[in-house]
Amino acid sequence: MSKDGSSFFYPTLLSEAAKWAQKNSLWPMPFGTSCCGIEMMSTLSSTYDLSRFGAEVVRFSPRQADMLIVAGTITTKMAPVLRTIYDQMLEPKWVIAMGACSSSGGIFDTYSVLQGIDEIMPVDVYVPGCPPIPEGLIHAILYLQNKIEKGMDRKPAERPSYDDAMNAMTYRKSAGDIKADFVITPEYLKQQEELKTKQEQK
Repeated sequence: MSKDGSSFFYPTLLSEAAKWAQKNSLWPMPFGTSCCGIEMMSTLSSTYDLSRFGAEVVRFSPRQADMLIVAGTITTKMAPVLRTIYDQMLEPKWVIAMGACSSSGGIFDTYSVLQGIDEIMPVDVYVPGCPPIPEGLIHAILYLQNKIEKGMDRKPAERPSYDDAMNAMTYRKSAGDIKADFVITPEYLKQQEELKTKQEQK
């Protein structure tokens, strides 16, 4: 209602109103496994106050959450459990990979550590750092809200089979199955070979 008492309304589409509601009411499901989890807790605390951005309703039940924040190292043994949590979350659901370990395995380039959670689920935003600062997570959530508002499409995720989960050292099937938003070209492969040759010469 305006100051003179007359009523007014904003004409809009129902789809736009739904995007606005989704953007400003994200319910996070925290999955902190190591040092990134401490930074995530700091972001949720009163100093940084994530509630200012409409994402403070932390839920520890996946059925009551629509934004998964994976903060820390994910082992191959833990990966099927994390995927089950993702499957149980509400639709539409969003994923933030917080820190180097959840994004790419970090310094743990071993058979027992998942080399990025994009191997088992689609990731909407990657937060760099080891560990990233709270401002990095806040920026990621603001970016995700912008992504929701624009209605960007998401790629479907493949669910690993029981045999994959029990026997595989990694879930990545091949270079062409990478879930990230880039395409492997012959030029890219040539650059990787040149980089590998330079490293071997050192």
